[in-house]
Amino acid sequence: MIINILSILLMAAGLFFFLGAVVGIVRFPDFYTRMHAAGKGDTLSTMLITGAMALQVLHHFDWSHWTDLFVVVKIMAIGVLIMLTSPTSTHALMQAGYDDGIEPVARPKKKGIVSLDDSPGGDTELTPSATRIAGDGGGKGKGTK
Repeated sequence: MIINILSILLMAAGLFFFLGAVVGIVRFPDFYTRMHAAGKGDTLSTMLITGAMALQVLHHFDWSHWTDLFVVVKIMAIGVLIMLTSPTSTHALMQAGYDDGIEPVARPKKKGIVSLDDSPGGDTELTPSATRIAGDGGGKGKGTK
């Protein structure tokens, strides 16, 4: 009874993380964040679901049907293979997107918030130059005049 409940909980947790990955793929704004959601959610949820399946097979294990042990080994091998290949393939896809020039979405500045780079207009996109601290001498080091 306890094994069945644990198996159901692992399966439900895996489905929950799959759902989170799907929501991330649909809702996130650009290629990189979508790939992040897909890679993380897919890996964790697959591990949880394969663990639940292996636990269920082990629960019904009997030495008269010792070949069921091979089924558990195969299920765990699938889980380990996915755990190793999913992050690697996600990274390779993101690197290919970066090499092709896919730009990440920049967060727009909100109206009414003072810009750190003293530029006019509050609706421009955040750029690396906008991370400069206002009043630091225009990007020069401290104590420079």
